[in-house]
Amino acid sequence: MEQAIEQKTPTADLLKKRPLIISGPCSAETEEQVMQTAMRLAATGKVDILRAGIWKPRTRPGSFEGIGTKGLPWLQQARKASGLPVAVEVATGKQVEDALHFDVDVLWIGARTTVNPFSVQEVADALRGVDVPVLIKNPINPDLELWIGAMERVQKAGIKDVGLIHRGFSSYGNTEYRNAPMWHLAIEMKRRYPELLMINDPSHICGRRDILQEVAQTAIDLDFDGLIVESHIDPDNAWSDAKQQITPEVLGEMISNIRWRTEDSASEEYHAALEKLRQQINNLDDELMQILGQRMKVAENIGKYKKDNNITILQTNRWNSILERAFAKGDKLGLSKEFVTKYFDAVHMESINHQNKIMNS
Repeated sequence: MEQAIEQKTPTADLLKKRPLIISGPCSAETEEQVMQTAMRLAATGKVDILRAGIWKPRTRPGSFEGIGTKGLPWLQQARKASGLPVAVEVATGKQVEDALHFDVDVLWIGARTTVNPFSVQEVADALRGVDVPVLIKNPINPDLELWIGAMERVQKAGIKDVGLIHRGFSSYGNTEYRNAPMWHLAIEMKRRYPELLMINDPSHICGRRDILQEVAQTAIDLDFDGLIVESHIDPDNAWSDAKQQITPEVLGEMISNIRWRTEDSASEEYHAALEKLRQQINNLDDELMQILGQRMKVAENIGKYKKDNNITILQTNRWNSILERAFAKGDKLGLSKEFVTKYFDAVHMESINHQNKIMNS
């Protein structure tokens, strides 16, 4: 056994480091696997917290659902040997009690738990009177209110150190990712709660290791506070989520290759140049709002005409024609088809709402 080193960072300081890097296996499988992973992650000098799944909520029965409580002493030994604080996912009050009994440093609430307020409340109740950092993953479905509700329940239980994990969302028709990033939802959470730690989970977004670097870089470019990445000493033979895990050494390389950017710069020249560009953006946004307002006035006039002539609001052929024209023009202007679709869908629905008020007033 390797010589033990300093046990752990004080709890109050665990979530303050920037960037904060959490890594470890999807599932704790054996004592040797946990220990080797911890030591190899510590050797990279890039990791702040060791994570490991002890209880694994699986979509369908028959899959490996975690080694259970007997894996918690393995984490204790790994922490003692590596000096890395440890984190586990909890989904029930009993799991919270077991994790705290074995002095786990950080707890996180998974996506399948966040989606259920009753489950979150059970976890929150078990946390009352406890001083332990808690990270909350976004719910599986794209619902900010569920994410916010989980955060509020944990905070009302008296937990002071609360952070958020963006792990992507399940979405129909998504093919590139295991879970669609839907970056705009994470950005909205950052906007509403800028004081909270927000870290990205590229492993669960990607579902495969070949695009981890790309997604991690995007998160850092969006000013996320850190990453939680699954790492395994033998990824291809992992008992769960084999395709998305990487070795500790590959993780170290990935972290080294990320371009770490800051939100701000001390350069006065930088601020002056950026302010000019931002003012251009403000002026263009003002013009867009004015034009959209004028467009809705025209839509209302169309609504009056349709009402007088007993014509339906939705004209499918006309709408298809608008989209085709927009796609062609957007392509020439360097706008993605996805953006053009979302933009015109929003404009179209606003036009329908304006016409509906006219026709049914």
